[in-house]
Amino acid sequence: MTRLDTSRGPSAARNSWTLGADRADLRRPAREPQVLHVEAAPQSLTLDLARTAVVVVDMQNDFCHPDGWLAGIGVDVTPARAPIPVLADLLPALRGHDVPVVWVSWGNRPDQANLPPNVLHVYDPDGTGAGIGSPNNAAGSPVLEAGSWAAAVVDELSGAPGFADDLHVDKYRMSGFVDTPLDSVLRNLRVDTLLLAGVNADQCVLATLMDAANIGYDVVMLEDAVATTSPTFCIEATVYNVRQCFGFTALASDLLAALQPAPRKTAP
Repeated sequence: MTRLDTSRGPSAARNSWTLGADRADLRRPAREPQVLHVEAAPQSLTLDLARTAVVVVDMQNDFCHPDGWLAGIGVDVTPARAPIPVLADLLPALRGHDVPVVWVSWGNRPDQANLPPNVLHVYDPDGTGAGIGSPNNAAGSPVLEAGSWAAAVVDELSGAPGFADDLHVDKYRMSGFVDTPLDSVLRNLRVDTLLLAGVNADQCVLATLMDAANIGYDVVMLEDAVATTSPTFCIEATVYNVRQCFGFTALASDLLAALQPAPRKTAP
């Protein structure tokens, strides 16, 4: 009996069978709980890190870089950059505890064949052709197009050790779940709890969080690891609604403080 090859990625180590010539063992690999207590609202939380993933939404050049699309239309992207140092500290600690990091980012098809008019309108409300796919940023990169500089995660996060081994999911709507494999990816990871981070808190982060909650995931929005360029009342309403209707909010700083040093891996 041999377990299926785990070289397919992190999900295979969590969701695989053991196979032999005459028998298939359908038991998945056992995972020891990693219990973590963290302050949160409306109640404090006990998490099992072995069943948790962090979903980072839209920390992309077009939203967070001074040469990106958002800055190019006159928006101050300073607030959108606030999660960068928070995530730079938190993500390595989570990786060290084998918590999957899932980057969910706009990455549209060059031909936009799957984008309906209402989505295109959000980024080009006047119909001038300056939205998705246009070179309407200081870098001259196709706005939010898959594979472009514009759609790439900012250097401060993409240059970190471990980033290349994280999971990456392109999205085409405000929600990371609609028309994407995100749910399949998370279920193959066998996680129940999602930590939500990124931008904009009141738009794509919230839409993704709401869909996650609606299909049964436990959701925790990390307040200091999300941000928005919207007015202050938008983030206030978002925090209220997350706590009231969908799940919990916590601070990444509290989560980081609660994490113990990652256990040393002993040689076989």
